Amino acid sequence: MQTQSHDSSPRFDFDRWSELAHRDPDAFEARRAAVIEAAITRASSRSQARLRRLQWKLDQVRRTSATPLAAAIRMNQLMWERITGRGGLLQTLTEGPAAPAVGKGCAVLSFPGRN
Repeated sequence: MQTQSHDSSPRFDFDRWSELAHRDPDAFEARRAAVIEAAITRASSRSQARLRRLQWKLDQVRRTSATPLAAAIRMNQLMWERITGRGGLLQTLTEGPAAPAVGKGCAVLSFPGRN
């Protein structure tokens, strides 16, 4: 499904993946899951948990969307929120990481102790 390009990085072969999806959807899903798992495994151990959570979220978007196109649109929206939304990539690159909100504009409530 992937071939090596001249620079040794994997190249995505859309036609082969598309043909597999049409011919054998179960094999396509198994191969897709294996490729994703391999990519997560190659990531640093520090990043793997975050990538697994992200993949779970994307799988839920796919599962709950009416059509593949609807899933793609929702995933695109999620991506742009992560880039341009509050605390996203664009804000982080221009302003630096956001400081934790602890203590900013928060009211501390006191509760009566137990007797």
